[in-house]
Amino acid sequence: MAQRDREDPHRPSRRRGQGELESQVLGALREAEAPVTAAWVQERLGGDLAYTTVVTILTRLLAKDAVARERRGRSFVWRPIADVAGLAALKMRRLLDGESDREAVLASFVTALPPDDEQVLRALLETAHATGGAEATDGADVVNGADGVPDGTED
Repeated sequence: MAQRDREDPHRPSRRRGQGELESQVLGALREAEAPVTAAWVQERLGGDLAYTTVVTILTRLLAKDAVARERRGRSFVWRPIADVAGLAALKMRRLLDGESDREAVLASFVTALPPDDEQVLRALLETAHATGGAEATDGADVVNGADGVPDGTED
């Protein structure tokens, strides 16, 4: 049976990386002009994913406050709240929140940055400091949650 799977031209040739499907689904939603169904997302991604896989990814994104859904008839339509960068930032923040020594983690992260990334980070921090840290960016809803409540308050 494994041999047959390798020969099937309709099966993906590789496993996707962790978070890759979420990024692809979120990207497809951001291309839509209005809220769309899971079937639309499945078709937009080339149709090689099972419908249930697409729904699972959408549900995970919903739990992360990266998408919103509303009932239309007997199914749901989905719309993005965050962009791919906002989703990545949320993942980084949740990882950081899970560590007991935040300062050590941040220090390790910053010292490992290439010089160009370090300059970008410094500029962003200066801008945030100058504006009181309230500058809105794409994906800010994923950091604060769709309802405006800071993420991570469910603990």
